[in-house]
Amino acid sequence: MSLKTLVIGASINPSRYSNKAVKKLLENKVEVKALGIKKGTILDVDIVTTKEAFENIHTVTLYLNAKNQEEYYNYIVSLKPKRVIFNPGTENIAFEKILANNAIKFEQACTLVLLSIGAY
Repeated sequence: MSLKTLVIGASINPSRYSNKAVKKLLENKVEVKALGIKKGTILDVDIVTTKEAFENIHTVTLYLNAKNQEEYYNYIVSLKPKRVIFNPGTENIAFEKILANNAIKFEQACTLVLLSIGAY
């Protein structure tokens, strides 16, 4: 099973957790797509700035606060991911309800921790 992951809130800044997550996902042999507000590249992953119609996304991992997630609600639901991870600081009860209504699983967790303990 492919765990193809879309990182939303991706940054070229190596001190940002979204950047660390992209690198850790690649290290764990997970196919990664990245969406951010500025174009750039993390290792060999290009950060896109438009809501592309990626196919077969298993997991969306969020690095945007609740307010900044609003413009992505319909986009994320349209991708039909198997799950959405709300990383620390991204918790959003309103979006969780939307996901639940669309039969999309979600969890409040840390992508980096899940990868480090083999629970991704």
